[in-house]
Amino acid sequence: MSGGLLVAGTTSDAGKSVVTAGICRWLVRQGVKVAPFKAQNMSLNSFVTREGAEIGRAQAMQAQACRIEPTALMNPVLLKPGGEQSSQVVLLGRPVGELSARGYHGGRQQRLLGTVLDCLTELRGRYDAVICEGAGSPAEINLRRTDIVNMGIARNARLPVLVVGDIDRGGVFASFFGTVALLSREDQELVAGFLVNKFRGDVSLLEPGLDMLRGLTGRRTYGVLPFRHGLGIDEEDGLRVSLRGSVRESVVAPAVGADVLRVAVCAIPLMSNFTDVDALAAEPGVVVRFVDRPEELADADLVVVPGTRGTVRALEWLRERGLAAAIERRAAEGRPVLGVCGGFQILGEHIEDEVESRRGQVDGLGVLPVRVRFAREKTLARPVGEALGERVEGYEIHHGVADVLGGEAFLDGCRVGQTWGTHWHGSLESDGFRRAFLREVAAAAGRRFVPAPDTSFAALREEQLDRLGDLIEQHADTDALWRLIESGAPQGLPFIPPGAPA
Repeated sequence: MSGGLLVAGTTSDAGKSVVTAGICRWLVRQGVKVAPFKAQNMSLNSFVTREGAEIGRAQAMQAQACRIEPTALMNPVLLKPGGEQSSQVVLLGRPVGELSARGYHGGRQQRLLGTVLDCLTELRGRYDAVICEGAGSPAEINLRRTDIVNMGIARNARLPVLVVGDIDRGGVFASFFGTVALLSREDQELVAGFLVNKFRGDVSLLEPGLDMLRGLTGRRTYGVLPFRHGLGIDEEDGLRVSLRGSVRESVVAPAVGADVLRVAVCAIPLMSNFTDVDALAAEPGVVVRFVDRPEELADADLVVVPGTRGTVRALEWLRERGLAAAIERRAAEGRPVLGVCGGFQILGEHIEDEVESRRGQVDGLGVLPVRVRFAREKTLARPVGEALGERVEGYEIHHGVADVLGGEAFLDGCRVGQTWGTHWHGSLESDGFRRAFLREVAAAAGRRFVPAPDTSFAALREEQLDRLGDLIEQHADTDALWRLIESGAPQGLPFIPPGAPA
């Protein structure tokens, strides 16, 4: 078998990433050797593979669903936004330059098609099936000519396409019909059908609409997935919505100690790898919120300044909002603050940046004895170390080089009082270290919080992936889905006018 499938969506955030992961976990439980693939990803949440390549975190999560190691082949093109108009282009795990949206879609994207297809071909030679994820919508007619991630890859690799729609947003029938009707005849031949995501209520009430949709398009619906809380693991796009006030969901378990621990994460611009705080949210009794006002730090037991693709811009934003002064006061009072990657750089004395913002030397918050110089070469690493008497694993993705001038050693950074800083993403996923860190935070905050002795972040992640696999197994027509992956789109699918504009 050398099967494949492209999971497309009616919109961004329709559920493509989690559906792809769910199909991968369902297949691997059937004994199928399966791998994920996304030709081009736009995300500020990224990961470093064991070979030192940077890929989207969603593809790393999907590889875990497949029970395999992630590689650069699974996400050959990664775009990391640096603002509204430009992105860093990461090709096969390495940055190759900055491009405007016009420059990328104006020709560079299409030239990458050969590389993308080579990666997909190599994966299909290694695995029984490759489940591909699209981006945005395949009906973005303004971008179809240069598309390499939706119908462009489907046409070249002859992949059947399953279109996912988020019914919780409303308008799903119109979105399904309109998506097909705006594709060319050749593209429509590969769109096999639909998958409804996030349905609440009695499925029998939906069935007449699904029957009418089949009559209108000649395409079946392969499943209706119910709404489930807490399945938005490893989100792709740090720019997609304002996260202010949103709460990272934790496991449903009571706090072990008498108090809860409140964590406030500064929702800085171009926030990257905010998935770092998922491990905190996984702890019973820890409440994690994203904030953008200084008064929201007042009752926080821990303030986290997360990573960012725009360190100087984020620093200015913190000052404009009054958050910088609040963080400085916290540090002076000995109240816990943690800076990760760009957040660590912000906490230092000054930043010399001729690479990212090209602003030269900029004063940091000065709460850690650290000076940062931005290098053109990006650091990509998977370090292992020790802190607070516990083994720690992490990964590094940064241009900033930190010169630590004092304080107590903390991973690759330092600690002064209750202010901590490190370039290591993912360190809080190390269970022993996370518990030790939270005990320190609770003691400094005067909280009677006790970390649960048996919380395993890796086990919780596996449980989430199994839940995704269960959704597919229980609520999709898996026999039909298997035939689609193995044999391709059904023959004779009707053309729905008007089709793509000339």
